[in-house]
Amino acid sequence: MSRTTAGGLLLCRAEPLAARPAARLLRVRLLLAPAGEWSVLVPDVKPWPGSEEAVSEVLSGWGAAVAVGVNWPVLSVWWEDGRTGFALSSGLRRTAAYEWDERGRPSGEPDAMRALSARLGLDPVLDLEELERLTRPDPAADGTARLLGLIALLTRAGLALPPGLGPGEPADRLREVARVVPGAETVEWSGWRDAVRAELDVVEEGPLGPWVRGPKARLLGAAQVAAGAPLLVWAAHRRSPGWAAAGAVLVAQGALSLAYDRARTPH
Repeated sequence: MSRTTAGGLLLCRAEPLAARPAARLLRVRLLLAPAGEWSVLVPDVKPWPGSEEAVSEVLSGWGAAVAVGVNWPVLSVWWEDGRTGFALSSGLRRTAAYEWDERGRPSGEPDAMRALSARLGLDPVLDLEELERLTRPDPAADGTARLLGLIALLTRAGLALPPGLGPGEPADRLREVARVVPGAETVEWSGWRDAVRAELDVVEEGPLGPWVRGPKARLLGAAQVAAGAPLLVWAAHRRSPGWAAAGAVLVAQGALSLAYDRARTPH
């Protein structure tokens, strides 16, 4: 696979209506489309050609940023120079990642597939067995085949990627396809005022319970700010736009949580 076919997708375990506010905070122009019971986010920019950062780093950072402050996971899938892989982000939990080289040889954390199965609600026996098969040597499967196998397995969890959106497609082709998917829309940054309004609408209408206000909300907000600030510094040092986005969203989400709690708590 050549550099020109590098690409990636963000697969959200949520409907587009729920995914839209979190995607906006990423401050990157994206194409949002329904994908069965999921949503798919297609980058409408080209961060990787000529970039110092690998596609895997960019997509992992974006996935972590989108997953911050929501109660559904984001699976980043990517392919570049024959290599493929994924990173699963779930709020402030540790990211689970795995990859395969151009010959399909696996490399990653031993418990990544188990974490993927548990966090996506897959069958802990049958589905996990198939996931673990993707970590074993198979001379007949290259990196793209491995990732396609993972995508096929996720159809059991309600994922239905639109035709043409899949591993191996170049970024330009992904954008062309995503623009004509029924129900697709462009999601982009529109300023902090709109971002705050969108976040408050989600909070007011969503079943967030005790996390909306009170000690738990303040604890969560403070934790997000505390985690995001050093991540921003680290990302700036590495010149990593993907993880810089994750740090910025952490700080923004934490600040919004604290502000909402203060505005809605009776004094």
